Amino acid sequence: MDLNVVKTFISAAEFSHFRKAAERLYISQPTVTVHIKQLEKELGVKLFEREGKKIKLTEAGRSYLKHAKRLIEIYEEGITALQSISQGYTKTLKMAISPLIADNVLPFVLKQFLETHPQVEISVEIIESDEIEKAVLEERVDIGLSCLPCFSPELEQTLLFTDKVILVAPHDGRDFESAPPLEEEELLSSNYLLTHNHPAYWDYLCYTIKQFYPKTRMMKVSQTHITKRFITEGLGISYLPASTVRRELLEGRLLEVETKSFPMPEAKTFAIIKYQHGVQKELLRFMSRFRL
Repeated sequence: MDLNVVKTFISAAEFSHFRKAAERLYISQPTVTVHIKQLEKELGVKLFEREGKKIKLTEAGRSYLKHAKRLIEIYEEGITALQSISQGYTKTLKMAISPLIADNVLPFVLKQFLETHPQVEISVEIIESDEIEKAVLEERVDIGLSCLPCFSPELEQTLLFTDKVILVAPHDGRDFESAPPLEEEELLSSNYLLTHNHPAYWDYLCYTIKQFYPKTRMMKVSQTHITKRFITEGLGISYLPASTVRRELLEGRLLEVETKSFPMPEAKTFAIIKYQHGVQKELLRFMSRFRL
């Protein structure tokens, strides 16, 4: 079977129009017609029927479309695998990583891993922690790095890092040595608390803070890097994993505030896998050497 013919069929099905399919594929409209007739003859079924100037799939055409797409996917996966081998890669690893981990832990660790494992080709998909378990379970990725634990009995998880959560505020311009320390209660009463930038601990924190400081005004900001930007611009304060603000604290752009009213939660990083294959195990062993 000519795969170019199959690609023509898929494009015609997507556009419901031979001319638009021809434009997409950079071929003539008569060529599209020839390809479709060729495929219909080979399959022994009619794939399209006309509705005025447009076309629509027959029942047989709709049924074959999903198989045609999969056929092209398998072909392209094979080409990609061969290209990887020709470039010196002998192993591949698909990772799903939460935005928080990708922005914080991952760059340094991956750089170190790839320097010592040049034969491994890695692809990274950034998805939210609450979707990573499903991605691993459905085998769309080989390993997930998540801020949330998994609950599926088919999966294995490893606790990689535990990070303390701290209250951070914008630098107020005062001299660090001589100025009195910032007070948690005063900050919570005079600033917005930026919440839900981490998927694990904010339900607990919001409830607890309301018990101690019921007048606290809260603003949901879903991404950590946006939260940090808001804080430096004076839009609020937040409780963040210490590792995520390490640079900002060292550079003096943010200040850590001492907290005594209630116990602070912990931010955890989990590795989630379905199969203990060699490259997954090697990455887990490598990552276990690093601590935040």
